[in-house]
Amino acid sequence: MTSIKSFVIGRLKSIKYAFVGLYRLISKEHSIITQLIIAALATIAGFYFKISTTEWMMQIFSIGLVLSMEGINTAIEEMADFIHPDFHKKIGLIKDVAAGAVTISALTALIIGIMIYYPKLF
Repeated sequence: MTSIKSFVIGRLKSIKYAFVGLYRLISKEHSIITQLIIAALATIAGFYFKISTTEWMMQIFSIGLVLSMEGINTAIEEMADFIHPDFHKKIGLIKDVAAGAVTISALTALIIGIMIYYPKLF
């Protein structure tokens, strides 16, 4: 019984830390705030255009992908700055590659958004 209790307590602490991380990410990163505004606009558009369940799934997945990649990018940047606070060519490369991954996810989301909404506009 003790192991079950410690397991549950451990999971609850993990959830707490996850929400603390989410709060820090939202309150610190301007790129996340921008992405959340875009996500809100896309959600409003989804209701306005009455998109299908499949379209909702793709839109929600795209939003989650971009926000997750922004979070991972922020974590990589924070770690890189902690390890080597001064400018370093390799750290710059690491940060650029992480930002590139975010760009790939954002472009993918943009393409999905175009595929969903273009036919509804014309």
